[in-house]
Amino acid sequence: MIERKADRFRLYPTIEQERQMARIAGTCRFVYNLALEQRREWWRQHKAIAGRSISFAGQCRELTTLRAEVDWIRAAPIHPLQQALRDLDRAFQNFFTGRADYPPPRRKGVDDRFRFPDPNQFQIERTGRSSGRVKLPNLGWICFRGWYPMPGAAANVTLSRRAGQWFAAVQCEREIAEPALSTLPRVRIDLGVAVFAALSDGTNIEPANHGKKALRARRRAQRALARKKRGSANRRKAIRRVAKIQQRVANARKDFLHKRSIEIAQNHGTVVVEALEVRNMSASAKGTAENPGRKVRQKAGLNRAILDQGWSMFRAMLAYKLADRGGRLIEVPAAYTSQTCPVCGHVSAANRESQPDFVCVACGHTANADTNAAINIPRRADSALKPVEEHRAKRPREAGTSRRKAA
Repeated sequence: MIERKADRFRLYPTIEQERQMARIAGTCRFVYNLALEQRREWWRQHKAIAGRSISFAGQCRELTTLRAEVDWIRAAPIHPLQQALRDLDRAFQNFFTGRADYPPPRRKGVDDRFRFPDPNQFQIERTGRSSGRVKLPNLGWICFRGWYPMPGAAANVTLSRRAGQWFAAVQCEREIAEPALSTLPRVRIDLGVAVFAALSDGTNIEPANHGKKALRARRRAQRALARKKRGSANRRKAIRRVAKIQQRVANARKDFLHKRSIEIAQNHGTVVVEALEVRNMSASAKGTAENPGRKVRQKAGLNRAILDQGWSMFRAMLAYKLADRGGRLIEVPAAYTSQTCPVCGHVSAANRESQPDFVCVACGHTANADTNAAINIPRRADSALKPVEEHRAKRPREAGTSRRKAA
């Protein structure tokens, strides 16, 4: 089978190269937003006419005409502009199939990226023990740091800017054999906030809470940003300061998730986790003016704690790392796993009155609440769910929350 993986490198361009990359990213952003507006207007005018549609190929032909008329668009390489149109076409395909929301316009400072899809247009070579350089059209050679051998043949290069720093993501392709089925033991994981991950073997992984640790510095930087005049140089510096704090938090969180996920993937063949709906769990409790919510501030703090854990990213990392080793990841519904007794099967919110303790009110079974939930999870993977209609009116509390903090 063909394996595709991307490696990201930190670029160190010259001042002129950085300006040129910003111009190319701005041109790609303009073409993307222009094509998005064209599709929106096309739909408004022709939605009643059957068989009429706008396509990626048609917009590419119009891009050629536009480049002949506008000099600053013609100055940018053609392939990144076409890739911007392809990204838009893929975004609409995901929207029509229900996999994503309607494509939003790209914004300056947020969506600064472009891609070179032809391997014949770029070169990558090593220049030192831990350094290298990449040659790109209209940019020349750009140095980067963090060299390591490519796992396969380079297929494309995507350049992106985050917090004022430029990165190059090189996607490589290679043919590999199907990995043998793993014979390592099976484990069940209960994800939470007070305990990041509770394994069914009794191991607990404490949360890192990188966002909570940087919350004070981020708030101070955001307050300073709010006082700056729009369009000023000081405001741009303040925006960069906030972005750097957020990037440090994101990098630390990703490092933590990579280390924890590789430990689990190396020691277990099958991992069963809860399919937590993070978007629903972290929804605001503010409500409306007519129907305001309750305990909004407490729910906001819980939402920050949930988003700080990175559960979705953790599951994605586990999935591909297990697949590389012949293992598999199984996701099961998460409802009532923390309120179900593994001995008698009794389901009740009274079984877990506090975060760390589980006490069954029916049979008296006691255990650590997170470990108890991890033991219940594999039952969802091996058998059909038992009906719990009598508990639907009660809102379940997931591991890591308490009755006092739940909204």
